[in-house]
Amino acid sequence: MTETQEFDKVLVANRGEIAVRVMRACEELGIDTVAVYSEADKHGGHVRYADEAYNVGPARAADSYLDQDAIVDAARQAGADAIHPGYGFLAENADFAAKVGDAEGITWIGPDGDAMESLGEKTKARTIMQEADVPIVPGTNDPVTEVEAVTDFGDEHGYPVAIKAEGGGGGRGMKVVKSADEAADQLDSAKREGEAYFSNDSVYLERYLENPRHIEVQIVADHHGNVRHLGERDCSLQRRHQKVIEEGPSPALSDELREQIGEAARRGVRAADYTNAGTVEFLVEEDTDRADGELLGPDTNFYFLEVNTRIQVEHTVTEELTGIDIVKEQLRVAMGEEIGFSQDDVELEGHAIEFRINAENAADDFAPANEGSLDTYDPPGGIGVRLDDALRQGDDLVTDYDSMIAKLIVHGSDREECIARSRRALAEYDIEGVVTIVPFHRLMLTDEQFVAGKHTTKYLDEEADRSKFTEAQERWGTGDADLGGDADAGEESTEREFTVEVNGKRFDVSLEERGAPAIPTPNGGDSGSGSGRMERPDVAQADDDDDEVVIEGDGEAIAAEMQGTILSVDVSEGDEVAAGDVVCVLEAMKMENDVVADKGGVVDQVLVGEGDSVDMGDVLVVLE
Repeated sequence: MTETQEFDKVLVANRGEIAVRVMRACEELGIDTVAVYSEADKHGGHVRYADEAYNVGPARAADSYLDQDAIVDAARQAGADAIHPGYGFLAENADFAAKVGDAEGITWIGPDGDAMESLGEKTKARTIMQEADVPIVPGTNDPVTEVEAVTDFGDEHGYPVAIKAEGGGGGRGMKVVKSADEAADQLDSAKREGEAYFSNDSVYLERYLENPRHIEVQIVADHHGNVRHLGERDCSLQRRHQKVIEEGPSPALSDELREQIGEAARRGVRAADYTNAGTVEFLVEEDTDRADGELLGPDTNFYFLEVNTRIQVEHTVTEELTGIDIVKEQLRVAMGEEIGFSQDDVELEGHAIEFRINAENAADDFAPANEGSLDTYDPPGGIGVRLDDALRQGDDLVTDYDSMIAKLIVHGSDREECIARSRRALAEYDIEGVVTIVPFHRLMLTDEQFVAGKHTTKYLDEEADRSKFTEAQERWGTGDADLGGDADAGEESTEREFTVEVNGKRFDVSLEERGAPAIPTPNGGDSGSGSGRMERPDVAQADDDDDEVVIEGDGEAIAAEMQGTILSVDVSEGDEVAAGDVVCVLEAMKMENDVVADKGGVVDQVLVGEGDSVDMGDVLVVLE
């Protein structure tokens, strides 16, 4: 597409802080905004912020935010010119991108479905990158059956070697061979696990990176052949493959290595015929023997990992470094405009760090809060401090989807100033009513490994002193609100529904009143379920009783800690499991997460299957 167009109205197919972030960019460009919301989010901040809002279904994500037809119908009714997916939910769904692209008069703000599909499949993406001379992790393309293939690979590429099941995920079916002596046993073990977990004993080989850093490059590409990279972000501080602190530029890379990685990202994206914003992710081998202040030089190995075909949670870091509004660039590219800056115009100024302010308890293995309200919410301010959020003081925490409350982004003239400013900002951040990981963030800013910039993706899970997490929580943390003492508890809540007309436009309005008796209505009161906003008509009304999960007996319930998709179920009814055993693998935000049993027992109920969409708090497995 080379013809330009103007957007008058954009629907944001997401919720929370990212929806508000996109709406702010739209407002600055003079574009009206449309929110969609589930029943759980009817009082959400993104609903308050938007010019219009439409109810697209019940709380369950599969019936609302993942309902493709409902989203497109809402866009049609609102008269929206385009749909921005944000991140998560449908943001990387190639079928949805194609559906929007085929809808008359509606533009998809993102890469087209073909590019999304080709870069979303690992084998296709590896092929594209390899042909573009982008380094990929050395590995085999054909199944390995003989031990000699493992030892020959180890001799050529070095040990350790990873043997991976073709159908594997979440660490299942992967074995690490540290020397030739282990090759035979580990090959047999990997094949057995592949057959047991995935009914496929085919395995392949990859070089195993023992100490990787996670480096990602922000790119923007338009429909006129221009591709720009906006520098890198270091996302190496992770727990269970989930990023918790992101920063840029990386404290570990030399300028020469930084330029090599950035140019590799540009080559790969151009070869894929990719447009709009995206992120090319790499693994960079850390030198564990490097001295403090020593940087990884141009001879350091780095390898393509994957492409995220959407805006990233941590895009804010790059915006602070470059002064470029990435969401506005997404909108302009989707309207057919040419990127207005050259690669040489891109300069990284100072240092920025993003802290994910999640409602989680780091001292309890980052367990998410399942309820609460922001009794006190007083975020920090001052020079170099940015808050991306959608919640306000007094809001209830909606835990159906994820645990994020806000993102705190701090910018300084260099990393030293940025860390000092971050300590100040986190100390100012006053949140009462829900547990958060603010104490964990404050701890990390005193952690020798993090401050030295020598941490890897394995640091939190394998090396950090977890007892310090507890000490930080006790020193700086707050607990959940005492819900039992809520004066409103047990009060009757009545929704009163009205039809009003404003400037000739009809609205169904629902007002909620606590402590008031129900008002009988002749027609049963079924005039709508709105929240003071326009609603999509004829929304399917889910009967909660039909989908209610029945937990038999007094078993131990294992629940989802986040919204996502079940990749595999690793237990069956009647199986014995021990504490720490994996019961299923959950994919969220392209990260695979093992769901483990906290206690041992016998599997009494398995309530999910492969491919099921689940929300935070959904019961997956019950033990007796």
